Amino acid sequence: MKIKNLKLKICGMKHPQNISEVAKLQPDYMGFIFYEKTPRYFEAQIPQLSPGIKKTGVFVDASVDDILEMIKKHKLQAVQLHGGESAEFCQELQILFAGMDKMEIIKVFSVKEEFDFSVLREFEGNVDYFLFDTKGKTKGGTGETFNWELLKDYPSSTPFFLSGGIGLEEVAAIKKLQTHFEQQAKSEVFYAVDVNSRFELEPGLKDPNLLQKFSEKLKN
Repeated sequence: MKIKNLKLKICGMKHPQNISEVAKLQPDYMGFIFYEKTPRYFEAQIPQLSPGIKKTGVFVDASVDDILEMIKKHKLQAVQLHGGESAEFCQELQILFAGMDKMEIIKVFSVKEEFDFSVLREFEGNVDYFLFDTKGKTKGGTGETFNWELLKDYPSSTPFFLSGGIGLEEVAAIKKLQTHFEQQAKSEVFYAVDVNSRFELEPGLKDPNLLQKFSEKLKN
């Protein structure tokens, strides 16, 4: 069975030279975290990237004005909301983005051993994607996976990103999850994988060689 390629998002980028090196791998998304309470907080200027790489700003309970400021400053193409943002907040952003070039909204939900999918309903139509990450004491970069078996009961048609503790060793499990959605004729909902801490030399500094191996294994 032919399985379509998943999109790849590399998140938590911090250092301009490292960003340029990783960008040579042509990921579909690169994430920059605009949240001061993380060692991956981004304060630099994003170097020139290929048009095929979507610059994604990651925010945690930021104001609309702060988000719009970062979009303008860095020419972002996607916004990832990693806090307790409401469906009304997402709708407000969606309305504001309607006058811009296509801007994507990714809403994050933290998962451990259980998850109530009914919480997604009010966000339907107000975001472009959901992202499921491992629930931890801090926002992002836990290095741990959650119970992916839960996603086999995913009830929504909104495509999702899979995140949380993904490394080279998880490729086989990712393929298995892909196969499940293919068999359910829902291949379009498992849209992308989001990697971060398992590919770092230190917080915010990625290993391009390790990322290349992952990208190749994911596609083959």
